[in-house]
Amino acid sequence: MPSILLRSGRERSLQQRHPWVFSGAIAAVRGNANNGQSIDVYAANGEWLARGFYSANSQIQVRLATWEAEQPLDEAWLQSRLTRALAGRAHLASQPHHACRLVFSEADGLPGLIVDRYGQYLSIQCLIPAMVERRDTLIALLVEMLAPEGIYEHSDAEICTREGLTPHEGLLWGRPPEGHVLVEPLTRASAQGSPTVLRVDLAGGQKTGHYLDQAYNHERVAVYCHQAEVLDGFCYSGGFSVAAARAGASRMTLIDSSAAALDLARANVGANAPGADVELVDGDMFQILRQYREQARRFDVVILDPPKFAHSQRHLERAARGYKDINLLAMQLLRPGGILATFSCSGLVAPDLFQKIVAGAARDARREVQLIERLTQSSDHPVLLTFPESEYLKGLLCRVW
Repeated sequence: MPSILLRSGRERSLQQRHPWVFSGAIAAVRGNANNGQSIDVYAANGEWLARGFYSANSQIQVRLATWEAEQPLDEAWLQSRLTRALAGRAHLASQPHHACRLVFSEADGLPGLIVDRYGQYLSIQCLIPAMVERRDTLIALLVEMLAPEGIYEHSDAEICTREGLTPHEGLLWGRPPEGHVLVEPLTRASAQGSPTVLRVDLAGGQKTGHYLDQAYNHERVAVYCHQAEVLDGFCYSGGFSVAAARAGASRMTLIDSSAAALDLARANVGANAPGADVELVDGDMFQILRQYREQARRFDVVILDPPKFAHSQRHLERAARGYKDINLLAMQLLRPGGILATFSCSGLVAPDLFQKIVAGAARDARREVQLIERLTQSSDHPVLLTFPESEYLKGLLCRVW
């Protein structure tokens, strides 16, 4: 088996079980290491540290998968990791129509693999060469374990490009659904009345079909939406708006740059809250909020759930400006005592930095802002304590005076 020798002093993170080895930590690659191959990692003194998957074209050249020297990264290993991940979510996906994340990459010890469940369908992402090479084995195991009606792939194009992979989209196995897939999102609250049912566009949806990581936050934000005028920015399929409508929002303005997303959001709100007062706006969020400011429009609740602004370290400063601008505009549109629910899914934007950005927006907007709650991803996206990068979603629930 090929191996990697680390530079002196670079073994500490591996000993603490962080699963990434960056190219700058590597002194030498020994043997014929091929993309996607299992590879052993040694400290500078020759001590064996861990075993993982090699990615020659990535800054993260090894993603570690075991710290047990006798554990091969074979089909039995893959099956055992999948079994553990599914067992950890058995209480979340107990019904055939539930939607949740079943495998969350490094956080589940399966680097470069994401598996989401949407009722009887699965959506996967194979994001490193090792998982692309094991795709057929993975599909066979998922079919055996879960008996889905179909399996789609929606691998993140940006990540695939960084890994030197060709992004793959489409149906991998089984039969396509007839139209949208109907699912129930995760919930923390005891069901009162009929459950929320969302339409998911697996064939053409963003990411893997729906933003599962916000499921609990939909409920938390909805608490403040009763009889409120709500602006749902970057609404996509309307998860926040559905929750707000069911909580009794008096009027909702949904904004997205995708007409297809707005159509899906309209259908989701209409199915779950018939008669809800909904305004759909197709366009650029920044421009629309500036227009509303000029028109002196005001809202009781503003929700900001933008796409990732920081795609790499060199984009961080520009991303910070974007987050500040959009939050400043939102604060200017809120009535005194209104609620701002603002999120960042950019892993490069640390929680303390995000809070500083929002505080800076408050100063520039000349508004006094209180932090009510910190929000994060739902429990089907667990955080591995030795891998803080697995906690990527940051949310601040604020009252704006």
